[in-house]
Amino acid sequence: MAASQRPEARTASVCTAEAARGTHSFKIAGYSLHKGLGVRKYIKSAAFAVGGHGWRIRYYPDGTREDLKDYAAVFLEIVTECVKQVRVKYDFRLVDPATGLSSSVFSVRALYDRAHTSWGTNKWKKTSELEASYLREDCLVIECDVTVVEDERALEVQVPPSDLSDNLGKFLDSGEGADVTFKVKGEDFRAHKFMLAARSPVFKAEFYGPMMGKKTEGSITIEDMEPAAFKALLHFIYKDSLPAMDDLDADENVEMVKHLLVAADRYAVERMKLMCESILCKRLDAGTAAATLAFADQHYCSKLKDACSAFITSSARINDVVASQEYQHLKRVYPAVFVDVWEKAAKSRKS
Repeated sequence: MAASQRPEARTASVCTAEAARGTHSFKIAGYSLHKGLGVRKYIKSAAFAVGGHGWRIRYYPDGTREDLKDYAAVFLEIVTECVKQVRVKYDFRLVDPATGLSSSVFSVRALYDRAHTSWGTNKWKKTSELEASYLREDCLVIECDVTVVEDERALEVQVPPSDLSDNLGKFLDSGEGADVTFKVKGEDFRAHKFMLAARSPVFKAEFYGPMMGKKTEGSITIEDMEPAAFKALLHFIYKDSLPAMDDLDADENVEMVKHLLVAADRYAVERMKLMCESILCKRLDAGTAAATLAFADQHYCSKLKDACSAFITSSARINDVVASQEYQHLKRVYPAVFVDVWEKAAKSRKS
């Protein structure tokens, strides 16, 4: 039995370029008066519009170069600003005075932009031939067919910024669907286990890992943390941003950021921890640098610790830092930390 032949698959597609077309007729009356204008001197047409752009014909009766002065030159110039590239096909034509019909003399495609605003030919037609065949009653007519190829325009749909954090924050604020309650020094905070687990490996292990047990059911009591710090932790977990602290003065702000860093460190919310480190780094001064260094060492904040070390050992600040009461106190309490700082500084200077 002969194998059946499968029909050959055939496909087809069509790509149609969008284009705008226009023709401009440039009549040069009193042609002889323009003879002898000079090399590189031109006469120009009125501006005309095609494809949303302005154009102008430039005609050089005596050519554009000394070695080509026997040839007329013609160029198409864009006169509106090129904010982007413009693809053009143009055709320069001469009108036969006997028939009124035009014939193509030069046709080309060109790309216009801010650096290239004029295209054409330096050897359009020999002047003697042009005058013999196309000049009548001291009048010459040049036509220019212009086709502007339009860029493909995708339909634009304005996409608003993500409101995911706002929507998640609404669940935190309303408590809708909450399945766990935290008790922090007399205050209750309702939350959602899946959300906490998604953002914190500590919560994930507590709710869904080996640590999971009856203690995660109902309510959970949090020790050694201020309610404001835990509330800020939940705010960050749901909204990926730190809460506003505009109501605090400078010192209170720094202390609150330290509490937030401790909370972030406890629950391994690394992005929140780094944001707190960044804030503390910007608040360093001679009076707080030593204490912040000790704090950074306690909570394994390597970037903040490096910033404190650089601040303390800076030649411009070292005297003020060493003279501070905090430095003298902490040097006795955390001697190893400060030994490490000065050893690193000494090695850095040697290198």
